[in-house]
Amino acid sequence: MSTKDALLASVSEPVVSSGNKISVVGIGQVGMACAFSILTQNVSTDLALVDCVAEKLQGELLDLQHGSCFTKNAKIQASTDYSVTSGSRLCIVTAGARQREGESRLNLVQRNTDILKFIIPQLVEHSPNTILLIVSNPVDILTYVAWKISGLPKHRVFGSGTNLDSARFRFLMSQRLGVAPTSCHGWIIGEHGDSSVAVWSGINIAGVNLRKINPAIGTEDDPEEWSKVHRQVIDSAYEIIKLKGYTSWAIGLSVAALASSIISNSRKIHAVSVSVKGRHGIEDDVYLSLPAALGEDGISDIVNQSLTDEELERLHKSARIMQEVQENLQF
Repeated sequence: MSTKDALLASVSEPVVSSGNKISVVGIGQVGMACAFSILTQNVSTDLALVDCVAEKLQGELLDLQHGSCFTKNAKIQASTDYSVTSGSRLCIVTAGARQREGESRLNLVQRNTDILKFIIPQLVEHSPNTILLIVSNPVDILTYVAWKISGLPKHRVFGSGTNLDSARFRFLMSQRLGVAPTSCHGWIIGEHGDSSVAVWSGINIAGVNLRKINPAIGTEDDPEEWSKVHRQVIDSAYEIIKLKGYTSWAIGLSVAALASSIISNSRKIHAVSVSVKGRHGIEDDVYLSLPAALGEDGISDIVNQSLTDEELERLHKSARIMQEVQENLQF
């Protein structure tokens, strides 16, 4: 008799699936920040990692497993074989070519499209009922690509979008106003990138609309130059890449928050990249970020924001940029 058999007397059958399994594809800095955030925030007790570099994959697996005593003892698996993702409730895709210093997200598009053409079919094969969360950049284009390749309904394919941009926006607001970021309410919508749209008409603290206090807020005529806050949001990733070579921790925390809303079916509203065709007068079949409620089936609802004419114009510009890039994609 083995030590285990002598010590333990089994009274139940092994659990086949936890029901909250999350798979992360790509174990670069972003992928591991996502995995670490998910584990330490107890979002899931069943995590699978996939990458094409076997040795690094094994190293990251062991490193996470050795911390099991300090988390909720989640089951963690890793493999170069996509069968390890079988039964995933959520698949997070971070794999792709890294954004270089000074390179726009849109320049990455074809290289990462080719990578998704390999990844997405395998994820759907092993988890046909999964939700796909795309994090790879340019996230709006690649979410569209993932949807086209996957054959899944639109509500089950979305991108991390401007969830982090909105968090950066709120943090920078909080620095100016001297209150907590969680008490600052403002949204960045549209492209996760250079053509993003700050919804200045809706920013508020405790229901107090800042535009009523400062009617010029966010405009070129604003004496307080709040428009610089949006510029800082846009430049944030470029600045961090310049300083440390990549972004990781904030996007990891952002993705964990999205995952938590899905696994817990909280219907919390996040700015994520969704299909915007037919919304706000957009006719192009593109993905852009809008505030959306997340739950067990993915996107449950999209908020119909009241936007000014200028904000609408900027959102339409974002859509046109996405459409122009998509026209040149090679599937």
